[in-house]
Amino acid sequence: MKILLKRIHTQFYRYSVAFFFLLVWPVLFYLSRRTERYKYINGFRRFIIKSSTLVSGIFFRVKYEGQIDWSRTYIICGNHTSNLDISAICIAAKNNHSFIGKEELRENIVLGFFFRTIDITVNRDSKISSFKAFKKAGEKLKDGVSVVIFPEATIPLEYPPKLGTFKNGAFRLAIELKVPVLPVTSLNTWKVLWNTGSKYGSRPGICDIFVHKPIETAHLTLDDADALRDEVYEVIKQKLGV
Repeated sequence: MKILLKRIHTQFYRYSVAFFFLLVWPVLFYLSRRTERYKYINGFRRFIIKSSTLVSGIFFRVKYEGQIDWSRTYIICGNHTSNLDISAICIAAKNNHSFIGKEELRENIVLGFFFRTIDITVNRDSKISSFKAFKKAGEKLKDGVSVVIFPEATIPLEYPPKLGTFKNGAFRLAIELKVPVLPVTSLNTWKVLWNTGSKYGSRPGICDIFVHKPIETAHLTLDDADALRDEVYEVIKQKLGV
């Protein structure tokens, strides 16, 4: 019975997302017609997230290690245990940003709109696709748009989820462009909704998010990419207490 109720909650949450997406669809469609209007799309994404989670009883409690200068551009790196991690970073990040996500997300009714406009998709099995994705990410960073990358590349399949191995791409890009890395720890989103929620469902609750202080890269070379990756990994791991 408990699992049934949690699955019902997941469906309610999904339909809530779809409802608020359709509510603002005319405006999103208008904004998507010209690339110079893309900068306004994140504001409507936040509206969809805040509205759908509110009616579903899901709340985000965001804490910051220190003052973040949101006028700067960052590569935002977070651990990944839930579809809610995207929502959490959208709320925690106060500047314009784009996500890098798997190619399949283009087919999603709601997420597909954002991944066809302001976000970047990648085929994980293709080196060419990865190269093109990171090239697009570099262009966005040069234009002053922060890029969100989950360095685990996927949500762990084990439950409860454990922090997976980080890939190097985000950290090499940060060093190449001298962009600071902003680590974000999602502490318990998986307890509210793990992965997509298809197996265990979801429930109302509070998702705790911690935004760490930025790690500067201006003094680093590409030879330091592994060390930077390990530093970000340890920052998130320690906050998770594992």
